[in-house]
Amino acid sequence: MENLLMEDIELYVENHTTAEDDVLRQLRRKTNLTTTMPRQLSGPVQGKLLEMFSRMINPEYILEIGTFTGYSAYCLAKGLKQGGKLHTIEVKDELEEPLLTFFSKAGISDKVQLHIGDGAEIVKNLDIKFDMAFIDGDKRQYPEYYENVFPKIKVGGYILIDNVLWYDKVISQPKENDAYTKGIIELNDIVQNDDRVDNVLVPIRDGLTVARKLRD
Repeated sequence: MENLLMEDIELYVENHTTAEDDVLRQLRRKTNLTTTMPRQLSGPVQGKLLEMFSRMINPEYILEIGTFTGYSAYCLAKGLKQGGKLHTIEVKDELEEPLLTFFSKAGISDKVQLHIGDGAEIVKNLDIKFDMAFIDGDKRQYPEYYENVFPKIKVGGYILIDNVLWYDKVISQPKENDAYTKGIIELNDIVQNDDRVDNVLVPIRDGLTVARKLRD
């Protein structure tokens, strides 16, 4: 009964959120048809929220870890300053060609720089100060992502982190071999105890942390 209620609430929320555009609708359909884990895609409500954050911040540079099929990248790119750039990192090299094709069809190739490889390592080698970051990569590496991303964010900039509730697993004792849940719990504690940020955990979808950098 509780699961049915949550599904009804999610549907109500989606029906009272500005609908995704045709580009996103087609991408979501393709993702559902061609991938084994389509739920990794941000979806219409969280996608619109990411777009809203980006438009409010109006960033010159955005960093994204975990591109997947490009849904969140497209949403984030909508808020970039004129001439701004989104640097997005995807570990799966088989997604490179379809991602580049999607960015071209969506008309954002000039706004997006795709990096293929390990997010934690690539971030360390980026000589850029970002206004905003969205972390949605390998959950086991969340603490490492945060550590590497933090110095790359401008003071006053924002770090957004997805899946921080991890299907409610964060409120139970994780199994010994559950490195994914442990990574998220560790990350949540790190952010909460980091006096260099203001932070709020928003219980939208699978949980989204928003942290504003106060100082280096």
